[in-house]
Amino acid sequence: MQSAIEEFLTYLKAERDASPHTLRNYRVDLEQFLAYLQDRGGEGSSPSPSAVDHLAIRGFLARLHGARLAKASVARKLATLRSFFRFLCRQGRLSANPARLVQGPRLPVRTTPHLSVDEVFQLLAAPASPAVAKSEKAGRGAEALRARDRAILEVFYGSGLRIGELVSLNLPDMDLKEGLARVRGKGRKERIVPTGQKAREALRAYLEVRRVLCPRSAGGPRDAEALFLNHRGGRITTRGVSQIVLRHLLASGLGKKITPHGLRHSFATHLLDAGADLRAIQELLGHARLSTTQRYTHVGLDKVLEVYDRAHPRARAGQKASAPGPREP
Repeated sequence: MQSAIEEFLTYLKAERDASPHTLRNYRVDLEQFLAYLQDRGGEGSSPSPSAVDHLAIRGFLARLHGARLAKASVARKLATLRSFFRFLCRQGRLSANPARLVQGPRLPVRTTPHLSVDEVFQLLAAPASPAVAKSEKAGRGAEALRARDRAILEVFYGSGLRIGELVSLNLPDMDLKEGLARVRGKGRKERIVPTGQKAREALRAYLEVRRVLCPRSAGGPRDAEALFLNHRGGRITTRGVSQIVLRHLLASGLGKKITPHGLRHSFATHLLDAGADLRAIQELLGHARLSTTQRYTHVGLDKVLEVYDRAHPRARAGQKASAPGPREP
């Protein structure tokens, strides 16, 4: 079983170009399942993948449930097992995938908090507000950080990026003349996304002062190419971006708690509200499945009714003059 796990992880890394974070999660899930099988079979047992049936997988999920593991985590571990056994089936080592017979936990429908258009504009204006300038030290370094923060927020919301995609942006990835950015998403897949006019203006202002954040002693070649830098001159981290979003949320006075991921949800929702096609939004977000994009959008009932009244033939029937009925004899 252990050798099969190592082969599967090697396949994910070499063939699927899985990220280190994904590989780590898969390894944890599979080794946890292996430990369960060894405990179930007795000390010294060495289970074979062919000996695993759907009952063993159900027992594993029952143990996780008994340990009060979150339903989302249980569902992820089941998805890992399905992928693992599907790989073994493709290799000809198994004739059927035992995990396909196991039903996952029903997950609650959760909506990620997002901002309205007015609230987003209020957040984007926060880095240039007098309150933020007053709370920070004076000097070119502070001005450069405020310019960086504004550019981060504008690009983050304006292009609907994941936080990992944002921090991995390099200088050559940005084409300010054409208003495009090359983004590396999940599975190292690249896509081209547009950058709005306000985002390009913020980026130009930041790039004029970016060198202030580049001391000679900072970083290596990769940091030298990084688009967004921290105050020490290295590539900014996802944690650093989260702190920037939180700081300016507080400075904006919105009184609303939202994660950086909420800006991505806001991006998708505002596009859909403005009439954008869901498939186009899927391409911009870099989603493999349309169902994932649908979870990112939050459309109010009034918007749904408006679209229905405008588009559905039966909804519009009452607005037209009724056709004359048959004449009486």
